[in-house]
Amino acid sequence: MALIPPVGAAMVTPIQPTTVAPTTGVESAGAAARSDSFGAAVNRALDTLNTQQLNADQMARDAATGKLQNVEDYLLTAAEAQLSTQLTVAVRNRAVEAFNEIMRMQV
Repeated sequence: MALIPPVGAAMVTPIQPTTVAPTTGVESAGAAARSDSFGAAVNRALDTLNTQQLNADQMARDAATGKLQNVEDYLLTAAEAQLSTQLTVAVRNRAVEAFNEIMRMQV
């Protein structure tokens, strides 16, 4: 039966303590910039959707009053606005589902 040789103090490497660098605010500023850019992107998307809806409404009025020469332009614009609205609603629904799932998580 082999014995395990004794371990001397010179053979053990001391564990160096790890230091955590203090936050300088750069990390939180980066997170704030990311959240601002996300909020700005959402605002731009909603502004674009609103513009599409207003444009489709104006073209519908123009088509009804006879000011619009090509009704196909209105049909394309209305279809584009409808698809954009459906996409926005779908994204919103997924975000609400994700939020509800996070709220149901056990801590």
